[in-house]
Formats: sequence, C-alpha cells, structure tokens
Amino acid sequence: MRVLVLGSGGREHALARALHRDPVVTALHCAPGNPGTAEIAENHWLDPTDPVAVTELAGRLRVELVVVGPEAVLVAGVGDALRRVGIPCFGPDREAARIEASKAFAKEVMAEAGVPTATARVCETSAQVEEALDAFGPPYVVKDDGLAAGKGVVVTEDRAVASRHAAGCERVVIEEFLDGPEVSLFALCDGQHAVPLLPAQDFKRAYDGDEGPNTGGMGAYTPLPWAPPELVDEVMSTVVQPAVDELRRRETPYVGVLYAGLALTSGGVRVVEFNARFGDPETQVVLDRLATPIGKLLQACALGGLDPAFRPEWRPGAAVTVVVAAEGYPSAPVKGDEITGLDEAAAVDGAYVLHAGTALNEDGRLVSSGGRVLNVVGTGSDLAAARKAAYAAVSKIGLRGSHHRTDIALRAVNDA
Repeated sequence: MRVLVLGSGGREHALARALHRDPVVTALHCAPGNPGTAEIAENHWLDPTDPVAVTELAGRLRVELVVVGPEAVLVAGVGDALRRVGIPCFGPDREAARIEASKAFAKEVMAEAGVPTATARVCETSAQVEEALDAFGPPYVVKDDGLAAGKGVVVTEDRAVASRHAAGCERVVIEEFLDGPEVSLFALCDGQHAVPLLPAQDFKRAYDGDEGPNTGGMGAYTPLPWAPPELVDEVMSTVVQPAVDELRRRETPYVGVLYAGLALTSGGVRVVEFNARFGDPETQVVLDRLATPIGKLLQACALGGLDPAFRPEWRPGAAVTVVVAAEGYPSAPVKGDEITGLDEAAAVDGAYVLHAGTALNEDGRLVSSGGRVLNVVGTGSDLAAARKAAYAAVSKIGLRGSHHRTDIALRAVNDA
C-alpha cells in the first residue's frame, strides 16, 4: 500500500513511524513532513491545507491512502477534494470536521445525540459573556468557538482573565466547570461504525503541578491503571457511537478518528470536547502500544469497511512521552536554536525521539522551528519503567532555553 501522511509535527512522525512498521505499506510519503520523517519516508514540500496541491501530489504518487494529521487540513476541505477524485482519505470532510472547528456545532450535535457534556452558552457579545460568567461562576471555562491549535481554552478563577480571553474571540462557548480527571479516547470511524483505541491522559498546562498557561500538550501516557475497566465500553456506547450516528443522520458521515476529550466527573463521564483528528501528544503513546498493523485499519475506515466487532491488539507494558519545548513556549517560542544529543537519547534503552518542531538550517544542522520541538517517548514493562526511560533520554538532549515538565505520569506511578 502506498500512503501519504499530511502534516509536519510529532503526531505525524508517530503516524509515519507506525505506518513504516506495517509490512503492507510499500511506499511512505509525508507532506511536508520534518527531519524525523525524512529518515523513514519521502518528504514533499507543500502546504497541506491546499486541496489542489494535495490532490495533485497524491495522484502523482499513486497513493492508496491519505492520512490527515492536523485539523486545519480537514477544515480546509482537503478530505473533500481527495474523495472527489477517488483517493481514499482517513479524515472527515469539512462539514463533519466542524465537530472540532466549532465548539457551538459540537454542542449542537451532542444535544441532538444525547451525549453527556457540560451545560454551556454560546456568546457573541460582551453582555452575553458577562451573563454567562455570572450564571456559571468560577472556575470559569471560556472556549474560543473556532480552531485555536489546542490553546483556545481558558480555565481560571480570575473573572478578568476570563473576560479578557472572551473579548479576544469572535464567538465563545462558556460552560460549567467539570471536575475529575481528564481522559483522551480515540475511536476509528468509517462513517457508520467505530472501534476504540487505548485511552490515554495528556498534560495541557505548561509547568509541573498543572501550573501555567494551556498548551497544545506537554506529555502523555498510557495505559491508565486508575481508569474504570468499563470506561471504554461506556464511552463508545454513550458518546462515540451516538455522535457518529447523529453525523450520519445529518448526511455528513464521519470518516477518520474521533477524539473524545472526557472528564470523569463525580456525576459520571462528560465530554469536554471533540476533536476531528489524532490528539497530540497522546498519539505518540497510543500508537507506540499498538500491535495491530495500522495501514489496513486506516484504509478500512477510509473505504467504509471497518468491522465493528474488531478490537486492535496491544503490546504489554506502558509508554510515556515528554515534550521538550522551546524557550518562551507557549506565548512566544524562540526558533532557530541548535538541537544536540539525539543520538545519545535514542541510545537509551526503551526510548526514542519523535520530531515535532524541527528543521535543518542552511548549514544542515538540526534546529528548533516550533514551540513543541521534540517528543521523547519512553517504554517499559510498566509506567515507572517507561517514565525512567523517557526522562533518561530527555537528559541527553541539548536545546538552549528549553523546558519540559518533570511530572508526566508521576501521580499514576505513585498511586499504583
């Protein structure tokens, strides 16, 4: 199978790595990819949000499957363009991708489908914002209605901060605060059926102890030893399948991965958000544990042939990923600094490095090119061993001014 992966971050490197390990994948391409994907695939420079450029490249390469990484690509209608010319695409069309592109649309779908979620109000004026903040009280949860690369949500006790964030958005969703731990669950969908992957937990705040601003994610781990054993089945029956059924009823069948961000509240499971693509950095740990070859699985979704009774096989043990972020991330990341120590990091037993925001400079040296620069993945027989491998590898990496959280999966290990 000839496969094209769209995107350039750590999630796309993880997808490419999983596809590279699949014996049915005979040719692997990435657009635009990064220096890490270049080691296992052929990179092609283009704007992945350009439907014309993508369809031209996919046709020229004669690919049998396009796998979309970033949400912006889906919202740009790339999936629609590929399907029009008969190229299978793993990723929803523009209309179905609104489940991430518009928080208000997602709330509408959930209401129609009976999916449990936070009570919310959609606000377009400052008066509506203040009324909603009064109604829900602190902690205030304010979400930009549109795409914001995982950084459009503010959760704060400070009313002024909440109001200021709302004022910077054209339209916002303000909702009740959901207590309890958060869980990410990915489900592979073919427009009618859905199959779950392993649940994972990510860490959104920039600093240890869940302090600092929201980010795109500073680390993740799987499995979740503290999660109820019936969690996945419950989420599939009360959240994922109802949402897939509702989108199909609207004649916008959902094809791709549906990412359910969940809160395990005192009142039960509630949806925090839906995303229309693999989560980053949860993908890095979930795909690490996946034993079932991924190529045919994603192609079955794209072609509408997913077996609803199928359950993937998983490797025993655990995976932990730690994000190495650039100086100034998330507000103003510094770019262009040289990265060293990757060979030493990769030599750590049970660890490897995925590129997330890297580039080669004019001298051919590896430098930072984004806020989240590297994803360091550690694996082991349990979470403690995986954490040890990940942080041992992180210690080998040199990047001036970089920072990372030191507490990824720590509570889960301590509570085990």
